[in-house]
Amino acid sequence: MPCKKRYLLYGSERYALAILRPLQDAIRARGDEAAWFFDGPGAEDLIEGERLLDVAQVRAWQPIAVLTPGNHLPHFFPGVKVEVFHGFDAGKPRHIYIRGFFDLYCTTGPRDTRQFRALADRLGHFAVTETGWPKLDPFMREIAGGLPAVRRPPVILYHSTFSPSWSAAETLYEEVKRLSRDGRWHWIVTFHPKMGAETRARYQALQNDYLRFAENDNILELFPQVDLMCSDTSSALSEFLLTGKPVVTFKNRRPGPQLIDIDDPAEFEPAIERALARPAELMAAIRDYADAIHPWRDGRSSERVLQAIDAFIEAGARNRRRKPLNLWRKLKLRRRIGYWGPA
Repeated sequence: MPCKKRYLLYGSERYALAILRPLQDAIRARGDEAAWFFDGPGAEDLIEGERLLDVAQVRAWQPIAVLTPGNHLPHFFPGVKVEVFHGFDAGKPRHIYIRGFFDLYCTTGPRDTRQFRALADRLGHFAVTETGWPKLDPFMREIAGGLPAVRRPPVILYHSTFSPSWSAAETLYEEVKRLSRDGRWHWIVTFHPKMGAETRARYQALQNDYLRFAENDNILELFPQVDLMCSDTSSALSEFLLTGKPVVTFKNRRPGPQLIDIDDPAEFEPAIERALARPAELMAAIRDYADAIHPWRDGRSSERVLQAIDAFIEAGARNRRRKPLNLWRKLKLRRRIGYWGPA
């Protein structure tokens, strides 16, 4: 009987669970083994049957690959180092970080793949394979089929990022408050986990028969429940556009024809009305955008990631050049984890 392959799922935030659990399912479906390591929040949310390891156990367990949605991982862990990303490019100042930790990047769609392959060609110390995003696997299977009609009354998801310079939560508070009182539309509000406590509390206090504040760790769970998303500059809006439904944004950092972007709170209500009408040119732009960022609609991105790792290992598990020494970042990561043993 062949030996089972072992994969380590590595997280620094709770959102790693939603991104990596579909990979865990795909690993187990192969008859292989998965375990977890956290150097931040998340370990406390593991469930029965999910295995948590410490540093010594990871090194003894000898995984063939370490997969993470973050921008770093311990160089002293065994296995191929793989990044699967924590979100889409939302137009914030930096989306692509090449920090010298990874052997393989598994990209989400053509737009990002082109950028990463250009860097791989120039730098030579990592490989790139387009696989789609594992987090979306259950979601893609759930939304398979045609676009549903708008509900009566329509349901709006309001979501904001946490950074004060990008968030519209305070600017649009009075409009959300006003529009959530007459029952014409129903609202679900959810925020980035790092949203300020005061802003979060203000919106929680708005809850009534027509507005509820959701605490879901995985925002994808809310998407099938709504007809429209309102946001600002959040990577979650790209995930939402994959449903084919419209998004209204406030001062988005990278507006385009796939969004209805406004810069004045007085435009908020008319923009929502236009989005709910689903004009043909907007819906076509949404489809084009979705194909550029994530054309994979089969819910099998996790399997493609595992296939990419197999292919990388079978090809020798080496890139054209060695990864940079990265001594300062490695030192900071050792301090963070509290490990000072051999690499």
